[in-house]
Formats: sequence, structure tokens, C-alpha cells
Amino acid sequence: MAKTDLEIASAAQLRPIDHVAADLGLTERHLDLYGRHKAKVHLEALDEPAKEGTPRYIIVTAMTPTKQGEGKTVTSVGLAQALAALGHRSVAALRQPSQGPTFGMKGGAAGGGHSQVVPMVDLNLHLTGDIHAVSAAHNLLAAAVDSRLYHEARLSDKRLERAGLTRLDIDPERVTFRRVVDVNDRALRNTTLAANVDGEDGRASGYDITAASEVMAILALTTGRADLRARLGRIVVAQNRQGDPVIAEDLGVAGAMAALLRDAIMPTLMQTLEGTPVLVHAGPFANIAHGNSSVLADRIALHRLGDGYLVTEAGFGADCGFEKFSHIKCRTSGLRPDCAVVVATVRALKEHGGLPTRASKRPPKSEQSPFLEKGMANLAAHLRIVGSFGVPAVVAINCFPDDTEEEIEFVRQQAQSAGAHDVAASQVWAEGGAGGAELAHAVVAACNTTSDFHFLYELETPLEQKMKTLATQVYGADGLEFTDLARDRIAEFRRLGFDGLPVIMAKTPASLSHDPTLKGVPKGFTLPVRDVRLSAGAGFLYALCGDIMTMPGLPSVPAFMGIDIDEDGELSGLS
Repeated sequence: MAKTDLEIASAAQLRPIDHVAADLGLTERHLDLYGRHKAKVHLEALDEPAKEGTPRYIIVTAMTPTKQGEGKTVTSVGLAQALAALGHRSVAALRQPSQGPTFGMKGGAAGGGHSQVVPMVDLNLHLTGDIHAVSAAHNLLAAAVDSRLYHEARLSDKRLERAGLTRLDIDPERVTFRRVVDVNDRALRNTTLAANVDGEDGRASGYDITAASEVMAILALTTGRADLRARLGRIVVAQNRQGDPVIAEDLGVAGAMAALLRDAIMPTLMQTLEGTPVLVHAGPFANIAHGNSSVLADRIALHRLGDGYLVTEAGFGADCGFEKFSHIKCRTSGLRPDCAVVVATVRALKEHGGLPTRASKRPPKSEQSPFLEKGMANLAAHLRIVGSFGVPAVVAINCFPDDTEEEIEFVRQQAQSAGAHDVAASQVWAEGGAGGAELAHAVVAACNTTSDFHFLYELETPLEQKMKTLATQVYGADGLEFTDLARDRIAEFRRLGFDGLPVIMAKTPASLSHDPTLKGVPKGFTLPVRDVRLSAGAGFLYALCGDIMTMPGLPSVPAFMGIDIDEDGELSGLS
């Protein structure tokens, strides 16, 4: 019987983390050790002269994912290992897994097989506590809002002045800042706060998952401690009764929030199964947030690499994480990718071509080629998205044991016809870095071509037009449909001067459209925008499209039901 991911990871012989750090020219003075196999990297590593050379920046994305996942993380880890095996300096930069997917449906996010980040258990369970620090900082701000509402309702202006406070006059009906928790819990989507406190009726609110927190987005986009402190202070939590924004700085809480993130701002250094360095930092989702690891992790890696390769990953398909990587992360960092890797699987292509998901309803494998042929349109659409930003794309076919040579060759030919710079079969799950040699060679070649990276819209473009550009040029929609609430929000943000921000479209990752049941390349649809929200500290607006939720729910059989621990502290069931 084949070993599980957990068994493979548990049997690995890990390098001491200071030896891994030495590969990047990092010494003990750059590190805060968390045991023998992980460490925080000080931001002062950026203050030293950069290693000479021209580092290459690779972003890994994918076709529209299915429920099984298409293997972006395993490909990212395997590619970093493969590049190292070819003699190149390489680093992978990845997000920290959320407990929501880990204990929900998807499972952990360490990669798989012989291409994993280790220690795998540490990565998937708490790691160095960054996500908890984000939750604490976020909820401290939420508590500060409700505390101020409580006291201003009871204290006169003179009492407030004696306490050193100015009346903020927050309108309870215009408080927009919700609380967060790092689990999938649909029961918390809508809540009533402070009910029956001194006879009050309470205030309607709710919880989001921590991965959707604006504080998480700020952590992922910040460029340093001073920038973090300033961004936290700019978070808009409400409006006062005169319609002016109330920000975290007004509540005097931004400094304490930054203090809670004192260690979380530092990326965590780990390693792959083959000892390649990995920087793990931040964890925003790509469907309801911007879906990329931190700017700081990327900058540290590129600063220390010289003539090496940084492999980072964007969540879900190119319509989600890659688009946000380009418009949000690259705008903040000033960095530009040299190459994109688009991960595809034969099984996902067939599903997008209409192959039934239930095995009992599928035709024999010998009769499945029409589904594969039809499903290629989805991969072609994602290649078009990547190409629209001027980035050369390499398709990585993440191979499974039942894929035939004919199927792989068909995907190769069709992807090249659709505009891929190159196509490589990847066996990194089964073989580790050795199984990614073809992919690594293709990526190196693509990085040596000319990249013409550019944005699809400028910041001064009207907000509605920014959304229309994404809807039509990225998702393939015919247009947009706004609810009255969404139109009111847009008008309000324009009045307050926030319409010059970039925009995130929060939508399902399971389709190029807003409807998760529409596979392949949907046509003839209008993208519904039901609400628009502001993340002023992070520096973007985000539109909620269709039925997307910022607090996921658990499935009928959650992943946590298979996880356990024995009397020796050994885990089972974690994937």
C-alpha cells in the first residue's frame, strides 16, 4: 500500500533550520528559532546588500480547480526542488494554511507525496501562531469599536474630555467591521452583538474567516513595520453620524494591533522534503481575499537569491489568485513576474468537458477522449488570462497513475496551440524534484524570454469600469449587474475618495463565472455584484459576486473526523 502524505513527511530526515538558512546567506543573527526545523526571519535581512545576480520570479497558478484540487502547491514545491536539483539556487514562498480548509473539506496545504513542506504537521497546525495573532489583532479592533459605542452612549462630552477622549459619534447602523475566527462556522455568518446589555436590542453583525480579514491582507501586503503600523491605522471600521469615516487610529488601537503582530510580520523559514528553503507567510484566500503569500517573503527571497529562482503560488485558478497577484500584490511590491506556471490535470480537464463526477456514471476510460477535448477550452481560457498580462506561461501537467501517454500528449499539443510557451509533464508527487526536471528546464527557458508584464486597468479608471474589465476580459462575462446596495456603496466610496483603489472580485473559484455549476468556459452570463466593501488599510475595494460567502461552512463529513492523535503524540489522518 502506498504511503500517505503524513507517513512520507514523518519519515523525512530534515536538515537543521540554520543549515537551510545558510543557503540564503542567513545566519543565527537573522533568525528567531522555533525548535530545530523552523525559524522566523528578521526583516533586517533586507537591510544588507542584495546578493549579486538577477533573481527570477515565478508565479504558479492553475486552470479552474475541481474539488480534488489540481496540485498547485505540490507543483510549486516540486518545481523548487527540481530547480535545486539542476544546480540552481531556489526558494518557494507559500501561504500558511488556514484551519478552515484543514479541518473542513480541502485538508492541509503542505503539498503532497514527495513534494511537501516539512515539518508537515507544524505547517498545517498553528505553525508559529501568525494566524492567531491576526485574529487577535483584528478582534481587538472590533472590541474597541463596540467599547467606544458603549461608553459614548453613557458619558457626557465633559466626562469624555476628562478621560482624554473626543466623541467619535459612531453611527451603530454604519459599523462595517466584523469579527473573525479561523474555522469554518456558518452559524456565525450573522450574529447579534450586545443583545440584552442594559436592555439594549443589540447590533447586527457577523464573523468572517480569518483568511478574509483585512488585517491578514495588510500582513500579506505590508512592506515593513512602519508601513504595517500605518496601514492598520487606516482601517475604516464605521462612519459617524455625519457620514465621515471612522478609522482604527481614531480609536487609539492601531499601535496595540501592531504590537500583537510583532512576530507575525516576520516570514517563517521551513524546508521541502529535499531540503530546499521555503518561506511561509500570511494566508489570505484567493476567492474572498487576494490569495497570495506576503510581499515581505518575496522580497527577502529575491534579495538573498542572486542568480536564483523564487517560486510562489497564487490561490485557485488564474481568474482568482493570478489576477489578484498581478493587480494587487505586484502593484504594492513593485515586483514583476518572469514566468507563470499553469497547473492542469487530465481528470480536471475531463470534468470541465462534462465527464460525470461520480465514477458509477462515467463511461469507460477508452470513451472519455471527447470530454478531454472539450475540457481543453478551460485551460485555454486560463492561458489567455495569463497572456493578457504579458507573462509567458508554462503548462505543468500534474500527472496521475491512470493518465495515458496519449492523453498527456494531447494536452501538450493543445496547450501549445492555445499559446503556452512550453508544456511539461510533472511527476513531482511521485518522484520529488527528479520528477520535475522537464518542468524546471521549461521554466528556466521561459524566464530567459522577454516578459511584457502590464495591468489591465489603471487606478484612475472609474470603479465600475475596473469591475467591468475584470468581468469581461478575465471571466468572459457579457457585463455586470449591480444591486441597489452595490450602487449605493460605490457612490459612497466615491464620495469618500476611495474610488482610486484597485478592486477585488470575490467570487466562486469553481467556475470562471459566479456560478460554481458552470464548468468549462461559460458564455452568455452577466456577473451579479451584490455588495462592495472597503479595505482601506490593505488598499483595495472588494465586490461580492453571486452567492460568495466570507465565512465558509463545514461539509457533511469534515476532514477533522479523520484526524486523531495517539498517546505518543503521533498524528493520523492529517492530509
